[in-house]
Amino acid sequence: MIEVEVVNRSGAQVDEAAAVELARSVLTGEGVGAGELGLAFVGPDESRSLKREHLGVDEATDALAFPIDGLAALPDGIPRQLGDVVVCPDACALEWRGPLVHALLHLVGYDHGPAMEAREAVYAR
Repeated sequence: MIEVEVVNRSGAQVDEAAAVELARSVLTGEGVGAGELGLAFVGPDESRSLKREHLGVDEATDALAFPIDGLAALPDGIPRQLGDVVVCPDACALEWRGPLVHALLHLVGYDHGPAMEAREAVYAR
């Protein structure tokens, strides 16, 4: 089972159950059978701060991914720590589904390019 811990600090109304369902669908589709994922919805100030701190770019962004284990082999008995995804609903005009998919694909090892775009198209709704 993929465990998803969700927090919403964005101030926006977000369908958290739909976000968890989408996250599980994408991760399962990418071969993740079990693991732990943190999912935070944040406001533009927090998004900007995180992007500046971790990527050196001083702007708010729609989504950020902070991978931990990805799809790496793990020793038996060690739970998979997928990492954290941070989504800013304000930065994506409340259309958070596409940015969430994008960030989840980063967690499992995709970089920007045709392969990632093809996988994003699979999960487009």
